[in-house]
Amino acid sequence: MISVVVVDDEHLVRSGFAALLDSDPEITVVGTAGDGDTALAVVRRERPDVVLMDIRMPGRDGVSATAAITADPALSETRVLVLTTFDLDEYVHAALRAGASGFLLKDAQPADLLAGSGPAANCGLCPDADQRSQASVAGFADATRSRGAGGGRPRLEQRRNR
Repeated sequence: MISVVVVDDEHLVRSGFAALLDSDPEITVVGTAGDGDTALAVVRRERPDVVLMDIRMPGRDGVSATAAITADPALSETRVLVLTTFDLDEYVHAALRAGASGFLLKDAQPADLLAGSGPAANCGLCPDADQRSQASVAGFADATRSRGAGGGRPRLEQRRNR
């Protein structure tokens, strides 16, 4: 079972994502939050496998909340999949620099969200990003790998089999 926290400042979007994810027998939504500060509290309490994190929110935004989650040793096994309506390189790069494991546009197909919530821990490219964004993310990932960053976290499949 994959545990997920959904973070989005729009209640309808947050509820819709949570309902969609809960419809999958392999996924359980263990919490929701409408802003970055609440997200941190929920994630620290629930310790989910995956956090679906909106980038732009009032108060603490998703990039800052992602950075706090990925920097917390107690949450070292939690992965963040960033959700956004903005297919812009600057958002993708900021999310990846903050430690996000993947990036998904909010206009993705439901099947992409369900698929991404499991393997999100290991992605980096989202299935619905345009070619320009995919190339940008791939270039960023290559540059990060060449600096030796980010290889120490266990894959989600390893966590499921523990």
